[in-house]
Amino acid sequence: MEKKSKTAQRTRSPDRSARDRVDSVDPYGFQRSKDFDYESYEELMSEYLVVLTRRTIKWSKLLKGKRRVQKNVKLKRYVRKGIPNEHRALIWMAASGGQDQLEKNPGYYQSLLGAQHDPKLVETICTDLNRTFPDNVAFRKTANPCMQKALYNVLLAYGNHNPNVGYCQGMNFVAGYLLIITKDEEKSFWLMDALLGRILPDYYSPAMMGLKTDQEVLGELVKVKIPGVWQAMMDHNVMWSLVVSRWFICLYIDVLPVETVLRIWDCLFYEGSKILFRVALTLIQHQQALLQQAQSLPDKIFTEPGSLSIATLSKLRATCRSRISAEEH
Repeated sequence: MEKKSKTAQRTRSPDRSARDRVDSVDPYGFQRSKDFDYESYEELMSEYLVVLTRRTIKWSKLLKGKRRVQKNVKLKRYVRKGIPNEHRALIWMAASGGQDQLEKNPGYYQSLLGAQHDPKLVETICTDLNRTFPDNVAFRKTANPCMQKALYNVLLAYGNHNPNVGYCQGMNFVAGYLLIITKDEEKSFWLMDALLGRILPDYYSPAMMGLKTDQEVLGELVKVKIPGVWQAMMDHNVMWSLVVSRWFICLYIDVLPVETVLRIWDCLFYEGSKILFRVALTLIQHQQALLQQAQSLPDKIFTEPGSLSIATLSKLRATCRSRISAEEH
């Protein structure tokens, strides 16, 4: 899978013919780094494209042109193996409940954009627009159309929709990824609503209680599943928030290659927040070795962390939330 500029890459100088064969911008609009290894990328993609083609054919047979899908064991298996990009918006919307909300609330998104706006909300969003994916050609002011306008609209609409959250840093990157995939403001808005309201509640609220709780939950899971790493963290007095806060708040954007992030989001929309823990546990277990071979991550997150149920996470969340609340009062 392709890696973004911040991801570790081999730095071999490609020949001119390889450069001519592969564009300097990836399929999602991200500018490839100057030291991008074109030859290795072509070698990898020559094999991976065969897999992608096979998956696309299977997905087309499964969907048969349908605009609605029902969750079942077969669909879950397909999602875990990766959703073809042309079907991602459909499956994300269906699996997250976003499609149901869109259909139940016709015109709601436009009404949010037409409502009176809080000047502070507008100012805060505008401050972050130029900081959102400067390495993506679609988000540059010179782009036509410039995705910054769509990003502004989605963030503004969500801030009006959920004033208790409004806007906080990190939401711009999440909304940006949604726009890259859906190419649709309204769908991106409802996917934001699913993520922030149902899948990851209280992650982006002013107190960020959901985020703090899940960081503590991860620490408890590491203590049980990877005790050596947990002990090393304790010995060096390292706070979990320093390690994983960006992983969770940006849902692994800029931490892993874009293709890997999207595979993770496929499962996140379908299976919920436990996927974030599976990814984190796998990353911690593999450390740098896995980061350099991140393309295998989506398959390993369902085997390496072992058993991880919603019930287990719910019990740990209750315990950790009580602990955080006691410490803050």
